[in-house]
Amino acid sequence: MNQNINSILAILGGIFLAMQGGFNAQLGVQLRNPLMASLVAFFFSMVFALLVVLLSLKSFPKTSILFDIPKYLWFTGAFFSVVGICLYYYIIPKLGISTMISLGLFGQLLFSTIAGHHGWFGMPQEPMEIKRILGVVAMCIGIFLIKKS
Repeated sequence: MNQNINSILAILGGIFLAMQGGFNAQLGVQLRNPLMASLVAFFFSMVFALLVVLLSLKSFPKTSILFDIPKYLWFTGAFFSVVGICLYYYIIPKLGISTMISLGLFGQLLFSTIAGHHGWFGMPQEPMEIKRILGVVAMCIGIFLIKKS
């Protein structure tokens, strides 16, 4: 795929994440329990993912591949996902969706800039350059302006 399509898909993914945060935070308010909303959301996410995998998978990975995967990779991403999403559902009704998403994006940007600089998680190294630092500063200013209004 070309970079323009990938960029559009990335923006669409961000829109969907903001939408799910709003809907599931509302579910948490209705249930009076953001953790219950997280459980419901992850259950149905699993059902939808299972359907997509079953409809699109051409073959299952070989057993040897499954056993070669480091044990921590089976659960650490899910753990951080649950904690992050639970925090979203808890905070959105308190701060508002634009403030929470802005602060969440800032956290993602800050961490990903540091992780990219060091090449963590086996990803390509992306050196810390002045334009990246200016991007993080611009995000801080944007969050301040969103929060100020």
